[in-house]
Amino acid sequence: MQKEYHIRPALETDGPILCAAEQRIAAIPGRLVSHPDELRVAAFAERIRLLDEIGCYLVAEKDGVIVGHAVLEPVGSRKALAHVFTLASMVVHPGSQGQGVGTALMQELMRWAQQRPHVERIELRVREQNTVARQLYEKFGFVLEGRFDKRVKLADGSYLVDLMMAWLASGTASASTQAST
Repeated sequence: MQKEYHIRPALETDGPILCAAEQRIAAIPGRLVSHPDELRVAAFAERIRLLDEIGCYLVAEKDGVIVGHAVLEPVGSRKALAHVFTLASMVVHPGSQGQGVGTALMQELMRWAQQRPHVERIELRVREQNTVARQLYEKFGFVLEGRFDKRVKLADGSYLVDLMMAWLASGTASASTQAST
């Protein structure tokens, strides 16, 4: 049973909560690429401020408590890539996993993207072993496009595989479709 969540744009004042949640998750090997000591509150506030105009930074709240956040941002400033966005972060906060937070955030991110004709492609990277996240992305139309072996190196010297997934807006032909026409 999916709970009701209030999804809203992130505020700069949310930075400390978002940073603390990511630091806790980053302490679990392989969950995030960042290490806990690499995450700074000021960077969260700056990213929220920047994306207010050019992207989408959302938080999910349950009973006034932030339980997750997600970031959709342009891949860069080049005109040839202006139609491409990246799901840079999708974080369900500790204690809130398996309760529909990710689904609620994805629904709102996709609604945001679909209301903007210039967003034609969304890319993301996800660890191969993160089957829950992969299934969520597939549910929203993301397809596997690539595999990056030995991309994420853990502190113990072992490696994780990153998978590249992408979503294309309806009406946007894939490269394989264009090549066959």
